[in-house]
Amino acid sequence: MQDDSQQDAWSLETLAIRAGHERTFEQEHAEPIFPTSSFVYESAAEAARKFGGHEAGNVYSRFTNPTVHTFERRLAALEGGERCVATSSGMSAILSTVLALLSAGDEIVASRSLFGSTVSLFDKYFAKLGITTRYVELSDMAAWEAAITPKTRLLFAETPSNPLSEVADIAALSALAKRHDVWLAIDNCFLTPALQQPIALGADLVIHSATKYLDGQGRAVGGAVVGKHDVLEEVFGVVRTCGPCMSPFNAWIFTKGLETLSLRMKAHCEQAQALAEWLDAHPAVNKVFYSGLVDHPQHELARQQQGGFGAVLGFEVLNGQEGAWQVIDATRMLSITGNLGDVKTTITHPATTTHGRLSDEQRAAAGISPGLVRVAVGLENQQDIQNDLARGLDALLAG
Repeated sequence: MQDDSQQDAWSLETLAIRAGHERTFEQEHAEPIFPTSSFVYESAAEAARKFGGHEAGNVYSRFTNPTVHTFERRLAALEGGERCVATSSGMSAILSTVLALLSAGDEIVASRSLFGSTVSLFDKYFAKLGITTRYVELSDMAAWEAAITPKTRLLFAETPSNPLSEVADIAALSALAKRHDVWLAIDNCFLTPALQQPIALGADLVIHSATKYLDGQGRAVGGAVVGKHDVLEEVFGVVRTCGPCMSPFNAWIFTKGLETLSLRMKAHCEQAQALAEWLDAHPAVNKVFYSGLVDHPQHELARQQQGGFGAVLGFEVLNGQEGAWQVIDATRMLSITGNLGDVKTTITHPATTTHGRLSDEQRAAAGISPGLVRVAVGLENQQDIQNDLARGLDALLAG
């Protein structure tokens, strides 16, 4: 029988394979799926105790399911958090967190370089609830400090950013948050706990789109929030009541994805580093955005706080949007899609896809230029990836 009491001594790779699985009476080797909506009891008294929270146990799969709990326990262990709450998507993880912790009149200070849907959520929907968001440059600590008011309750950042690979100093943000008695939430979906552990650097909450690298194969949509038990109890209350929950099947997929997370992320980083260096030398490329390059403004910070530079990079090409579309349309192997975090390399034009709902002014402020292309480097043969991009890039030079 597995002894989870030894879990504190396990390495990340072992936690990713072993943590969180509580075997049933069948003593199964692999984690089972519990595709059931509800659970039955031996008596009315037992049902009353479990519904009332006086006895541990499953009640209804919207908020208690053994397969989902396995994923939550495992991800919490990997992130070094006390608890994890799984959600139906990464966006619902952000939604549930803000609904749980903030009220009308409160303010968020967020990095300007966020995923487009996150900006829309903050500006369009949270604004309707009376929650205001102020945006600052991700790496400008003075701007973060200046933006905080007595109404601020949450600092929110993606690091590295999407798609320019900007890096925030998480420890400095944590010190700022503690000084002002506000929460710090870090979106860790680009690096995962295999490469970065924000809680160890002082963050209060870690947000994930499990859809990305936690799965790693583009199979399911899900999200998660990790942090201290008391804060997560509030987030759990939103998920329980409002219903943005993770399905048992998706939780099982993510749990199995975690088993290979460390190996995949190391391979992704190696591939992305090689591709970034190749693109940086290509005459059709004006600029490459990847923190693994030594001329990246936060390269040293990234090297210190990350275990790798990740798999997502951006690059600007000649001829603006026309050139970007030409490069994208010339590919024959890469998947033209807005998703990322996959063993299959994906490519997209952020200005018209992932950040397409932003205004021209918002895109400009976030550094999303018309000629920017984003690639999430997969695990195909490195030369095949380069050859697929070279077709369009070489054509740009040929006129």
